[in-house]
Order: sequence, then C-alpha cells, then structure tokens
Amino acid sequence: MSKVFFITGASRGMGVDIARAALAAGHQVVATGRRPEVVEQAVGAHRNLLATRLDVTRPADAEAAVAAAVERFGRIDVLINNAATFQAGYFEEISPEQFRAQMETNLFGPLNVTRAVLPVMRRQRAGHVVTISSVAGLMGQEFCAAYAASKFGLEGWMESLRFDVAPYGIRTMLVEPGFFRTELLEEASTMWPKLSLPDYAERTARTTAAWKSMNGKQAGDPAKLAKALLAVIEQPEPPLRWVAGADAVAAVEGKAKELLGQVDAHRALSSSLAHVAAADLRRSEARDGLDREG
Repeated sequence: MSKVFFITGASRGMGVDIARAALAAGHQVVATGRRPEVVEQAVGAHRNLLATRLDVTRPADAEAAVAAAVERFGRIDVLINNAATFQAGYFEEISPEQFRAQMETNLFGPLNVTRAVLPVMRRQRAGHVVTISSVAGLMGQEFCAAYAASKFGLEGWMESLRFDVAPYGIRTMLVEPGFFRTELLEEASTMWPKLSLPDYAERTARTTAAWKSMNGKQAGDPAKLAKALLAVIEQPEPPLRWVAGADAVAAVEGKAKELLGQVDAHRALSSSLAHVAAADLRRSEARDGLDREG
C-alpha cells in the first residue's frame, strides 16, 4: 500500500537514500532540506516527489512544509526525523554556542517537525513517527559529549512520546545506526571544537585526525539501511527501537550487559532504601528495647 513519507535532511546522506528507497517502493515522498533545489538534485526528479524547504530549527518552516505536504498529497503517513549534524570535541573545548547549536538541530529540530506533523496524524488517527538516533544515544563516547547529549535527549523524548500518541493510532520508532558511510563526517555536517585548552591539545589533534580518517571508510551501507528501514516500517508490529548495523548490535548488547552488571553489583543496597512502615518501626524499636534490657 502506497504511503506518504515526510523526510527531513534529504539533501545529502542517509536522507537521500531513504527518499530514493521510498520512491522506488512506490511511495509518495516529501523530501525536505534548506535548499529544495539541492534536495531534488540529490534525490532525482520523480512524479511522486515533493522537494520543499525546511530548516528544522525553524518552527515556521516546519509548519509551512507540512502544509505543502498535505496540499500535495492529502496526508502524511510516515515522518522520518533524519536531519542531524555532528559537533565533535571534548566538552570543555566545545563553546556554549556550539553545544546549543547541536541541541537545536539534533533535538529541538525533530521536536519542531514532529509538533507540526502530529495534528495531521491525529486527524487521520494513523501515522508513524520514526526518529534516527544513534548508538551514541544509548552510550557515551569519547569526543562526543554534545552529540551524545542530543541523541540521549531524543531517546527519552521518543520513549515517552509513544504513550502520548498511541491512543490516536500513531506509532513511534527509534533507529540506532552504527557507523554508516554517509556524509556525517564531512565538513558540511561536522563541526570541530572552537576552543583550545593546553591540557586537551594533543588529544584533540589526535582524535580529530582519527575521526576524519574514518570518513568514507565506514562499514555500513546507507542504501541497504534505507531498504531495511522500509521493511521494518512495513511490519505488522514495528519495533519501538531498531538497532541497525552489526557494530551497533554488538555495542548495544555490551551496553545492556554493562547495565545489568551495575544493577547486580549493588542489588541489596539499592533494594534497601524504602521507608520503614510505622508498625514495622515500632516493632523494631520494641525488639531493640528488649535486647537492651536483656
């Protein structure tokens, strides 16, 4: 069955592959980006494609893009929150302005777009909100303080959003990709630290070079991810969280084991912190008194 997909960040990277895969599968696609002409050039002209302007940090852009989508196709069935940037760096070397900009794009951007799309989906009593997070949304990583903070925020928001919108027939899904060969590490999408502290200088130079050297060598194929994502969305009961990539599967399994180990390490202490009921407290005091008299 043909659906209407609304995809953010479709001028480059994974958004382009998702848009192409959706069109190839016979769906109608609203592909968005800051420059619609670049979006259309990247995705390719198609009768079922609407390329429209959307800067996810601007709520007015989101409202206008959603209105254009409904005017063209009449509905929105699947929202793909994909647009993102990568603010690399150690926390102390990331300026406050850089950190805020990271949150504006990666966290508040999806909030802005979803806030504009949800009234359409509620009227339909159907829809699927899919947000591209990252393995960095489940575990902290060196040189990723701002990026991980933005993705951790997405995780908490999406896990909670599902309870809000489920009564209206709206599903939610988080996608946690590992390393895929997209443009995320290119200069257009990655920002490097603006501040420079002597204590970090050598580590920053070495780690920056390491990150840059990974560009174009990531193991994951974004075209395969796009096709797999469509298959997952089409499942009768799509998962609330989909971990994408062999590296991501291994990393998330390791994180789950680490969390269970942390729980088990202090299980008795952690389970002993409840208030003592008044009656139990009186009995305990009485026993203590008898013990002292004895």
